[in-house]
Amino acid sequence: MTSLTSVAMTTYPASFAKDPLVARVAANLALVRARIGASAPDPERVRVVAVTKTFGLEAVLAAAAVGLGDVGENYVDELESKRAQAGATPLRWHYLGALQTNKIARVCECADVICGVSRLRELERIAACEARATLYLQVDFTGAAGRNGAPASEIEGLALRARSLGLDVRGLMCVAAPGDFAARAAFSSTARLADELGLVERSMGMTEDLEIACELGSTEVRVGRALFGPRVSPGTLA
Repeated sequence: MTSLTSVAMTTYPASFAKDPLVARVAANLALVRARIGASAPDPERVRVVAVTKTFGLEAVLAAAAVGLGDVGENYVDELESKRAQAGATPLRWHYLGALQTNKIARVCECADVICGVSRLRELERIAACEARATLYLQVDFTGAAGRNGAPASEIEGLALRARSLGLDVRGLMCVAAPGDFAARAAFSSTARLADELGLVERSMGMTEDLEIACELGSTEVRVGRALFGPRVSPGTLA
């Protein structure tokens, strides 16, 4: 498994840089980094995770070509397939989706970072796997049915249990409800909770709300449409 330190990218042929998709992703990445630079107290500390769910392998390779070392997938089938197809491309793979108990072993085999951990039984299943990934606990502030994540009141207990199982919990993840007010409340609470628990990573902010997340201490933003355009259909880049 790849560590959560910076990934040294390979040098691609000059002709690869002329690929239209790579050029488009490079231009979009510059815009994303400008948004981060205008809002984060320490822009260099903010990692960009390219969310390639429903996009094809070409999106993964384009992200790698422009220097992004982190890619995220929401579905284990896509994660397994793309990681296998990417071969030796030096990437750190993030699993961003909700964990299904019967698929945890598969996730552990192919993810370097597992986000969205929110239940004790998930921790115990992960601990039973031989592979070891970095974990983020997901906090949910909406209380809405069907939303992944644990209430803030349960996060400390989850972190303590994870540590007792020898798992590497490095941070918290949060998906804010729509709207600036809701985002600001969720991100500030997540950052404060991470500080209280001594966790260094705060995976907060996506295409719509990354400025607020960066302002409030995000160390990692998860962006897909801002890099690749709208998702039209699985495997298609707009």
